[in-house]
Amino acid sequence: MEFKELKFEIFIPESHLSDLRAALQSVNAGRIGNYDSCLAYSKVTGSFRPLKGSQPYKGKAEEVSEAEEIKVEVNILAENLYKTLNKIYEIHPYEEPIVNVIPILNRKKEQNE
Repeated sequence: MEFKELKFEIFIPESHLSDLRAALQSVNAGRIGNYDSCLAYSKVTGSFRPLKGSQPYKGKAEEVSEAEEIKVEVNILAENLYKTLNKIYEIHPYEEPIVNVIPILNRKKEQNE
C-alpha cells in the first residue's frame, strides 16, 4: 500500500506558531479540499537534557529541563515531504527539532480496492 498523505507532529515554542503557519502555507501543507491552513495545535510540556557540546534553545547542558511548547499537527501530500521538512527546519529555533512523520490512509476510497 502506498501512502499518499502524511501527518506531521511538530513540537515548537508557541512564540513561533505564526512563523510555522506561514512556512506551512508557503509549501501548501495543511490543504484539505477547498481549505488551507488546516492544522491543530495543543499545549504540551517537553522534557529534555542537553548533552555536552549542545547549544540548547532553552536549558543548560547536563541538566534535565522542561519547557512549555505546542504540538502542531498538519496533513500534507507525501510528494511534498522534503519540501515541507526543509521549510520547517528553516524557521525552527531548536538545534534538534522534533518532527514526527506518520503515514495516513487517503480519506477518499481507492479505485482499485
